[in-house]
Amino acid sequence: MIAAKRLEADTEDGATDKSRPRRMLNEKQVLDIVPLSRTSIYRLERAGKFPRSTYISANRRIWYEDDIVAWQNAVDEFDPNRGRGKGRRRVRAVTAFGGKADTR
Repeated sequence: MIAAKRLEADTEDGATDKSRPRRMLNEKQVLDIVPLSRTSIYRLERAGKFPRSTYISANRRIWYEDDIVAWQNAVDEFDPNRGRGKGRRRVRAVTAFGGKADTR
């Protein structure tokens, strides 16, 4: 939320200054902004659904703040085809044989 407010403040004054360096966020800062676990972020990142991190040294991984804010804005958009979760399946119809629901 802090990142989004800071970006809003920058854009209210006009176009953002391209000469300014992009703000880098470490893992703890990303976890403070995004309500997901480390594992969920890692899975989404590997699936291409979350901004990729960048290693700036052997043990330091960062994300760019503007990428995170853009991802948050994209998540806000309504998508009727978005899945409901890994474990949830839609029940189609009761089969004629045996009366059990088909959960394929």
